[in-house]
Amino acid sequence: MTADRTAIVDSPSGLRCYHHARYRAYRAEALAEAKGGIAVSVCLPARNEEATVGRIVEVIRTELVQGAGLVDEVVVADDGSTDATASVARQAGATVVPVRRRPSSGKGVAMAAALAASRGEAVVFVDADVENFGAYFVVGLLGPLLLAPGIGFVKGAYGRPLAQAAGEGGRVTELLAKPALELFHPELAQFAQPLAGELATYRFVIEGLDLRADYGVDVALLIDVARRIGIGAMAEVDLGERVHRNRPLAQLVPQARSVLRAVVARAGSGFSLATCLDAADHQTGRGVEHNTDPAIDRKRGSAHPGEGVVRHPPVDEEEEPCQHARRS
Repeated sequence: MTADRTAIVDSPSGLRCYHHARYRAYRAEALAEAKGGIAVSVCLPARNEEATVGRIVEVIRTELVQGAGLVDEVVVADDGSTDATASVARQAGATVVPVRRRPSSGKGVAMAAALAASRGEAVVFVDADVENFGAYFVVGLLGPLLLAPGIGFVKGAYGRPLAQAAGEGGRVTELLAKPALELFHPELAQFAQPLAGELATYRFVIEGLDLRADYGVDVALLIDVARRIGIGAMAEVDLGERVHRNRPLAQLVPQARSVLRAVVARAGSGFSLATCLDAADHQTGRGVEHNTDPAIDRKRGSAHPGEGVVRHPPVDEEEEPCQHARRS
């Protein structure tokens, strides 16, 4: 059985939001039944994550493969690790794919390798450095994909602590990615975590898209998918709090550069910085809750200027207002 391409619908109500802990129907067992014959692959790009990757793979295999029967395979793309990432992942039960690193390599190369080695029609990506990972990460992402009408792409959202300070993590996200999206792609500024590595989609949705070799892959994929299927066929799931290793600023500089390059490159030949700055200045709530620029409404597909995407009524009983699409 393959996923139905005709079921992906760009809803005029816009981005749909859910919370992993609040939907009643999205239990792993219910999703396993709902998926029918669609195979589900969970892919983890990993580089030097021996401390966390084994437990993540073990949780997925124990609870979702052997337990609920929701996931069919776990693939770890070992991106040139110099530690025991590959052996730890393999021992935990994952299929390990080695990635040949190049000087310009980055996360996107590992994602592409994992995707190529997997066989599922439905694909879930999870980062391998999550310290508080639970099976609900995968279940939460798959819920809207398998059960909500018209959804073809689901992005994770969460709070990110820094040195135990709630909401202070995600420095590249808050200081660069979100402001850049507000200027260049304002219709996507409502995503709480545009750089989130946690996502679920159907293979045909991302087939043929450019999985950038560098760390701009997450935001590039977000932009490209929105253009392909429309933001109304996308959803965001609040996964609570995500704890992972915080990198020093020196390591974030090349990541930030890659993110900016990906966002700007997709602005198009008709881009005008002055126009984007003016549009951003006229948006209430920093482009999240209200929009007053007719040009942005036309780009978003709205029939009425000022029609806010996050204020739409739920389209199914498990949906909720996108109140967690905030700067946290």
